[in-house]
Amino acid sequence: MLELARTRDLEDVTVADIVESAGVNRSSFYQHYSDKDTLLADAIDAALDEDGATLPPILTLVEVDPPSALVAYLAHFEANAGVYSRAFGEHGSPVVLARLHERVFGLAHEGIRCSRTTAFEGMPIEVAAAGIAGSVVAVLSAWLRLDPRPSVETAADWIWRVLTGPGELA
Repeated sequence: MLELARTRDLEDVTVADIVESAGVNRSSFYQHYSDKDTLLADAIDAALDEDGATLPPILTLVEVDPPSALVAYLAHFEANAGVYSRAFGEHGSPVVLARLHERVFGLAHEGIRCSRTTAFEGMPIEVAAAGIAGSVVAVLSAWLRLDPRPSVETAADWIWRVLTGPGELA
């Protein structure tokens, strides 16, 4: 699925293409997956894990500059930009976006809980984590759409700046 998604728009990839490429029959596909979006989301999760593209809980990363873990995480997206650009695109995969949002939400939720920050006082932790996750996914999506695409370091800086706020106001 990842190979097909690297070279073709997701709407153009059929289950027939997937089973032919995998060398399995259609019934085998449907025994494991209800649709191609779920397969793609699982393939992306496996690729993230295989690449070691992980982040510690967000907000446990108290640094002035974007943490190296964020840069390393985004390197996976850069290496697989064709897949992610299609997954995030107009005819992309809502399942992939939801899964990524869920992953970042979990990291943000855990980070807020562990950091004991007072920045979100009076706000349910779920609301704060959702805001962080939405921001990260939105910046990541916007970065992937740019042509030419700026460096991973630039994207990490953008995400970090969105997460840490405007700094001192003039």
